[in-house]
Amino acid sequence: MAEVITMPRLSDTMTEGKVAKWHKKVGDKIKEGDILAEIETDKAVQDFESEVNGTLLYIGVEENAAAAVDSVLAIIGNEGEDISGLTGGAAAPSTGSEEQKSEAQPQAETSAPAEQATADVPAGVEIITMPRLSDTMTEGKVAKWHKNVGDTVKEGDLLAEIETDKAVQDFESEFNGVLLKQGVEEGGAAPVDSVLAIIGPAGTDVSGVGAPKAAAQSTEKPAEQKTEAKTEEKAAPAASSSSSDRVAISPLAKKMAQDKGVDINSVQGSGENGRIVKKDIENYQPSQAASAASVPAASAAAQVAVNFVQGEDTETPNSQVRNIIAKRLSESKFSAPHYYLMVEINMDKAIEARKEINSIPDTKISFNDMIIKATAIALRKHPQVNSSWAGDKIIHRGNINVGVAVAIPDGLVVPVLKNTDQMSYTQISASVKDMASRAKNKGLKANEMEGSTFSISNLGMFGIETFTSIINQPNSAILSVGAIIEKPIVKNGQIVVGNTMKLSLACDHRVVDGATGAQFLQTLRTYLENPLTLLL
Repeated sequence: MAEVITMPRLSDTMTEGKVAKWHKKVGDKIKEGDILAEIETDKAVQDFESEVNGTLLYIGVEENAAAAVDSVLAIIGNEGEDISGLTGGAAAPSTGSEEQKSEAQPQAETSAPAEQATADVPAGVEIITMPRLSDTMTEGKVAKWHKNVGDTVKEGDLLAEIETDKAVQDFESEFNGVLLKQGVEEGGAAPVDSVLAIIGPAGTDVSGVGAPKAAAQSTEKPAEQKTEAKTEEKAAPAASSSSSDRVAISPLAKKMAQDKGVDINSVQGSGENGRIVKKDIENYQPSQAASAASVPAASAAAQVAVNFVQGEDTETPNSQVRNIIAKRLSESKFSAPHYYLMVEINMDKAIEARKEINSIPDTKISFNDMIIKATAIALRKHPQVNSSWAGDKIIHRGNINVGVAVAIPDGLVVPVLKNTDQMSYTQISASVKDMASRAKNKGLKANEMEGSTFSISNLGMFGIETFTSIINQPNSAILSVGAIIEKPIVKNGQIVVGNTMKLSLACDHRVVDGATGAQFLQTLRTYLENPLTLLL
């Protein structure tokens, strides 16, 4: 029986995906685990693997074209099998009002398939739906299945890795039984609350469960394909290997690693197929992390380089990542009334303090680490700056979680240091290096990029003396850090050579008044110009 492969939802904000490259063509034999195509989302390009065996009978989305999530991506079945009913069903609704209706009511369309799919559920069968892993998630992508159809599943077993627009998270089963059906192929995406998997007694016929859903999904494909037929030709290959860097780790080991601040990318797994298990985290030596995480936070690659050709205009179609970044930055800039405060810091004592700290064996911190620490402590004294606008109220955050902007080839991500004010210099340094390194490979988890209460952006390593940033919502402020410049300064009535650094604070005037922002910067300057005050 032919299987309809739909466009997967690979991030929580993804509404459509682009086929960057097909690795198989119609007529090719397909085995479970074979890479069918590379799918570009709003975050990255990811390999999409087949979950079934058979022959590729139909390609629903052309290479370099885009289609809506849950539209028909491909059909796999037996060689020579008649699939006219499946392809015809996909094409039928592409005219007029049906297409407009589906676009006008995305929420209703998302929930309807799940309701139809549960109409005739056999006794003892449990339908697992695509979970909502963040407050903005509308669809999710199955990065990897850890159970195959026919496998016995126990409560707590890792079923799959689900990718949102922010990260990849493990998804565990809440039921016991046999995996009877995978509703979303590995590498594929589906809307929140649509059928992800079906678990029940062995041998139960579930072929009818979820059938209406497949038909509904297929209605979007032709219109979307036509709309995006002229999309980009070159943007995809840059990040095509991102999914290969995902780490296999048990849920318990993952939790232990997070609690201990261990970089799982530097841990050698001893479990099946190299999976990291509890004992690997228990036996891990922290000293290994320093050498493994040697990438500075702000040295991540900038925007993908464009070749200049004299007299020839060229185009680079936007990736999904850049489209989302543009949308969110615009929303922040146009909705929050920004204003800016600037201050110049004498960094002479900070330079000396850093030299002394780095003279300690196995210790190496950066000026950025010192700024993060000083900022976190300053936020303790100025909780209004650590607050968020919520329409009819202001939320004063109970934790200080500093987000650190990191450039990646396709845009910008902001990993978050939770409870930053309680972290030491070395903990901040190790965490920033670890997350910056994994950010390049799309290896950050969703919870590592959520919950920030304040953000920092540093362009000092590029020689930028001063700049302003757009606030990272829902924060009410962001600190822009410039380069340390050696120049003449006046000290005790004498002109001497000094080292200065300029800071710029962008504030949301709805939350942070000018005087409040100025007082925060005064406190921050005190901490940086007199590093010993951080110990008081």
